[in-house]
Amino acid sequence: MNKINIELTNAEEQIMQVLWKIEKGFVKDILEHFNEPKPAYNTISTVVRILEKKGLVLHKAYGNSHQYYPLISKKEYSKNHLSKFASNYFGNSIKDLVSFFTESNKLSINEIDETIKMLNELKNKKS
Repeated sequence: MNKINIELTNAEEQIMQVLWKIEKGFVKDILEHFNEPKPAYNTISTVVRILEKKGLVLHKAYGNSHQYYPLISKKEYSKNHLSKFASNYFGNSIKDLVSFFTESNKLSINEIDETIKMLNELKNKKS
């Protein structure tokens, strides 16, 4: 998949996070990763089938049971989701995005230093 233009609901994103973590699993396996109070088994099953209809998840059948696995990596989804976020809220300016987090005290001094180091490494690779 190249571009992921699919918006996930909170429930869908929670389930995708679990599937990315466990790589594949039955509904009961997914359910185990939720805190108390756990959602209903049927709720998880319904949301997983919605994710399958959206083309983000596939299943392998074992009789009446289905083992689900993600079709898109967390990295790929995150990249496209962040690009859309940056476009919608920061006019596609990564500088403005970083500035926002820096000015709102969301980044520590160490994180700022690490970000500068990473950007310098990227700059040197492109030179």
